[in-house]
Amino acid sequence: MMLAVVALIAGLVLLVWSADRFVEGSASTARHFGMPPLLIGMVIVGFGTSAPEMVVSALASIDGNAGIALGNAYGSNICNIALILGVSALINPIMVHSTVLRKELPILTLVTILTVVLLADLDLSRLDAIVLLLVFGGLMAWTIYQGLRRKADTLAKEVESETAEKEMPIKRAVFWLVVGLLLLIASSRILVWGAVEIAQIFGVSDMIIGLTIIAVGTSLPELASSVIAARKGEHDIALGNILGSNLFNTLAVVGIAGSIHPFAVEPETLSRDMVVMGALTLSLFLIGYGFRGRQGRINRFEGAALLLVYVGYTAWLISTVMVIKT
Repeated sequence: MMLAVVALIAGLVLLVWSADRFVEGSASTARHFGMPPLLIGMVIVGFGTSAPEMVVSALASIDGNAGIALGNAYGSNICNIALILGVSALINPIMVHSTVLRKELPILTLVTILTVVLLADLDLSRLDAIVLLLVFGGLMAWTIYQGLRRKADTLAKEVESETAEKEMPIKRAVFWLVVGLLLLIASSRILVWGAVEIAQIFGVSDMIIGLTIIAVGTSLPELASSVIAARKGEHDIALGNILGSNLFNTLAVVGIAGSIHPFAVEPETLSRDMVVMGALTLSLFLIGYGFRGRQGRINRFEGAALLLVYVGYTAWLISTVMVIKT
C-alpha cells in the first residue's frame, strides 16, 4: 500500500517536472530552427502540455487498463475547462483576442460531439480510434497552415514574448527535449502502476482514478502555464493552452489508446462524464467566442461558476465511490 502511494506521488511530481522540461526544450529547439511563434504555441506547446496524458493513456492501454486511459483524457478535459480556466479567470478575466482561437472554439465543440457519436454504442473500436486520429491529422494540417499564414495574430506575439524569456542554447534545448521525453515515459509507467495498485486495494474502478487523481496530475502543466499567463495578462496563451490540450486529449490521446487496445466504454462514462465534458465545452464556446461583434471573454463570475462545476463534479464522483463501497 505504502509503495503504491509513494509511486503515485513520485510519478506525478516527476511527470510534471519532466513535462515542463520537455515543453521548454522543444519550444526552444523549434525557435532555433526558425519555426513561426504561432506554430510553436499551437503545435509544440500544445503537444508538450498534452504529452503526459498521451504517454499515461498509451501505457495504460497497453496494460489493458482502459478506465485509466479514457478517464485520464476526459477527466483532463473537464479539469482544464472547469478548474484551470476557472482559476485563471478568477485571477484575471480572460479576453479572447486571437482569431485563430476563435476558430478553435467551435472546432473543439464539433470534435466533442463527434466523440459522443462514436462512443454512443459503448465501444471504442479500432475504427473509431482511426477516425479520431484522422481528424486529428487534418486539424494539425490546418493548424500548420494557419501558423504559416497568420504572422500577426495576438497569440503569436504572446508566444514569441514567452519563448524569448526562456531562450536557451541549442545543445541545452535538445538535451532537455530528449531527457524530458524519457523521464515522461518513466514517470508515466510509475504513475500508472501506483494508480492501478491503489484502485485494486480500495476496490475503486480505474476509471474513477483516471478521472480524478491522474487527470488532475497530468493537467498540472496546463494549470501552471495558464495561471502564469493569466497573471501576466497573456489571455490568448491562457486559453490557447486549454483549447490545444483538449483537442489533443479528445482526438490524439483517446485515438492512440483505442488503436493500441480497443475497449468497451462504461455506461457511466457516456451518461455522466461525457455529458459534463460536453456541457463545459459548449459553455466555453458560448462565453468565449463572442457573438454579434462582442469580444469573447471569461469574466470572474463565469470563472467562479466553472470552478463550482468542478467542485460539484468531483463531489459527484466521490459520492459514487462511497455508494460502491457500501
